[in-house]
Amino acid sequence: MPIIEVNALRKSYGGRLVVDEVGFGVEEGEIFGILGPNGAGKTTTVECVEGLRVPDSGTVRVAGLDPVADRHRVTRLLGAQLQESELQPKLTVREALELYSAFYPEPADWRRLAERLGLDTHLTRRFAKLSGGQKQRLSIALALIGNPRVVVLDELTTGLDPRARRDTWRLIEEVRASGVTVLLVTHFMEEAQQLCDRVAVIDKGRLVALDTPAGLIDRSSGSTVISFTPSEPLQDTGVLARLPGAVSVSVDERDGRVTVHGDDDTADAVISLLAARRVTARHLRVLETTLDDAFLDLTEQDA
Repeated sequence: MPIIEVNALRKSYGGRLVVDEVGFGVEEGEIFGILGPNGAGKTTTVECVEGLRVPDSGTVRVAGLDPVADRHRVTRLLGAQLQESELQPKLTVREALELYSAFYPEPADWRRLAERLGLDTHLTRRFAKLSGGQKQRLSIALALIGNPRVVVLDELTTGLDPRARRDTWRLIEEVRASGVTVLLVTHFMEEAQQLCDRVAVIDKGRLVALDTPAGLIDRSSGSTVISFTPSEPLQDTGVLARLPGAVSVSVDERDGRVTVHGDDDTADAVISLLAARRVTARHLRVLETTLDDAFLDLTEQDA
């Protein structure tokens, strides 16, 4: 049985439907991502999972428990890092970690968490004096401090620099390796592609896709893009369009740069053709379809 089950979830605010019949299951021990444009209904969906919102209809279960009716039991097994959260301004990092540790019968070692998240040198700093990235790291630590079976992370690495982001990714992979299920809401496609076993894409309140990151990329209408400047002008670009997997060919009139859209086989075919004609491909670039491309294909982009 999935550790998280969401079925036909609906939620409206002021008559405006923001979550419309969303349903998915999260298996125990996986990292499950939720992606979508701003205002798509991602945060409302996870807030229903956390028990912070009451659905208008549909059901949510966490380890078989209703997050609203069984709130006390669910809070013992679920940790959450919210998209926006605040602590008392004068509370120090150490005080916050010690306080939250006291809420749980078997808390994690807050000292190790502080060290792992780069907070060990800021233990005496008050919350109001922390930078945005430091507040984010403290929020992550507080979500993990109860040794939860499930942790919900909403915008996990917002405000973190690239090194801190990579360190946080490693921490989340360690958390999953210990058996914790991770529900991750993110805007970073690279983050989802790096961490998630499966991804749900929500757009305008509806679930539009559910697959592995690789599966979503394979379903995308995007392609491999090969671009180069030939050492001498190509007399017949039509021969490129007839190569295996080729979809389109264009030539920039300004500098003669050629761009070929195709698939994985097209790149090898282009290079072989140029070699046979003794044409050098200068400034050669081969770009693969990414989760960014798949996301743009799946979601409606309003003007």
